[in-house]
Amino acid sequence: MADARTKNTYLAARYRRLVARRGKRRAVVALEHSILIAIWHMLTHDVPHADLGGDYFLERTGKTRATRRLVSQLNQLGYQVSLQPVEAA
Repeated sequence: MADARTKNTYLAARYRRLVARRGKRRAVVALEHSILIAIWHMLTHDVPHADLGGDYFLERTGKTRATRRLVSQLNQLGYQVSLQPVEAA
C-alpha cells in the first residue's frame, strides 16, 4: 500500500489505473505482483531499479489520445468543450 500512496511513481500510476477497473484488493495484489516481477528482473540482470515515472501511461498512449478521450467523455455528459493551449510562462 505504501507504493500506491507515493506521488509521481510508476507503481502509484499503475495502482490508480487498476483500482478504477478491478477494485482496491485486486489492485493491491496486482501491484504486489508487479513489485515481485521488478525485483526478479533486478536480481537476475543485476541492474538497479529505474522508476518509469508517474506519467508513463500518459506518455505511452499519447497526450492527444487522452485529450480526445476526455473531451468525448465530457460531450457524453452533455457539455460542449473548446480547448485552448496554455501559454508557457
